[in-house]
Amino acid sequence: MMICGLMLGIAGFANAQQGGGQGRMMMKPEERVKLLDEKLKLSDDQKTKLTTVFTEQAETMKKMREEMQSGGDRDAMREKMQKMRADNDAKVTAVLTDDQKKAYETWQKEQRAEMEKRRQGGGNN
Repeated sequence: MMICGLMLGIAGFANAQQGGGQGRMMMKPEERVKLLDEKLKLSDDQKTKLTTVFTEQAETMKKMREEMQSGGDRDAMREKMQKMRADNDAKVTAVLTDDQKKAYETWQKEQRAEMEKRRQGGGNN
């Protein structure tokens, strides 16, 4: 049992060092809004609306993970997640001003490029 516990601890530590592979999707809604506020200078109204959007998304993601753990279809789940991300992105951009939308799109491209770089083994986590 001690060896098992040690192995789980090491695996958890390694996962934490690599950022868990989850990125922004696993951040709390408030943390995501704070990150966007730093990038886009959100108004209080925008922060409130985005907190609601991200809270709903977190609840949906939780349900999807539970479905997967109970033997759900991975391909169907992947499609649902892609649709949910697209819908969520549309909700986010609907709250932003034109200037914020441009900055948000630029930031998203940078994030995707960083993710691709990590996938190819070039990341320095």
